[in-house]
Amino acid sequence: MDNKIKRSLTKRELEVVDKAKNMLTNKEIADILYISDHTVKAHIANAIHKLGARNRYEAVIIAAKMGLITL
Repeated sequence: MDNKIKRSLTKRELEVVDKAKNMLTNKEIADILYISDHTVKAHIANAIHKLGARNRYEAVIIAAKMGLITL
């Protein structure tokens, strides 16, 4: 299952989750990545769903445990 999740997350979804680990708002992440905060919200929502998380912070923890990001 982990491999399937790793393959299903896009590069941008991982980038957004990685930025979320620093407790940044959607607007702050958007400014860093030069995308809209609406797009950040969509990427976060997709990552939460794909990782089976309940919220963005749980998504960060799951992604870290899977080795997708470092804390």
